[in-house]
Amino acid sequence: MSTNTEGLSIVSILARVRVGFRHFRWGRPFWAGLFTMIAGLPIGYFPYRYVTFGDLTIRMATTAGAGSLVIGVLLVVLGLTMWFQPHVRIFAGVAAILLALVSLIVSNFGGFVVGYLFGLVGGGMSVAWMPGDRAAATSAEAAEAPGAPAKPVRSEARETPPGTGSVLAGFEATAPEGAREVGKGMRRAE
Repeated sequence: MSTNTEGLSIVSILARVRVGFRHFRWGRPFWAGLFTMIAGLPIGYFPYRYVTFGDLTIRMATTAGAGSLVIGVLLVVLGLTMWFQPHVRIFAGVAAILLALVSLIVSNFGGFVVGYLFGLVGGGMSVAWMPGDRAAATSAEAAEAPGAPAKPVRSEARETPPGTGSVLAGFEATAPEGAREVGKGMRRAE
């Protein structure tokens, strides 16, 4: 009987860890940070190791190697910043994109293009990520609960799923009031 209770406690602990990690991922640009950290590894690693392709051995451990190490470490730090301080995600994303571009020149074509591509994708994802609306997500979950009254369907506006993390989640294709005036902005200076 004691093995069954131990098994249940391990399962419940693993379930709590999984749910906690899911909420951690949803509240920040997780994949952007992961891709940015992955970008820093080949950029910082290749200049200090011998890389062989058949009979061709490549090594770059000069001052450019020091620059590669700095770029690689900065990309890893920016990836961690995206995870643990998501409110500076735009700065971290732009900095990751710029460092990935600089790594093309400084570090073996950006860690043999692998680090460069991961840096661009991770930085772009960080700039584009937007936190979901937690209040809308909880109300949507409550509305879908069994026994809850049916939600009326609105046909005039397209509803987007809450918490998608998309920049365009709240975008509606209507012009603001000032832009609807005919001739606005076309007046001649007298």
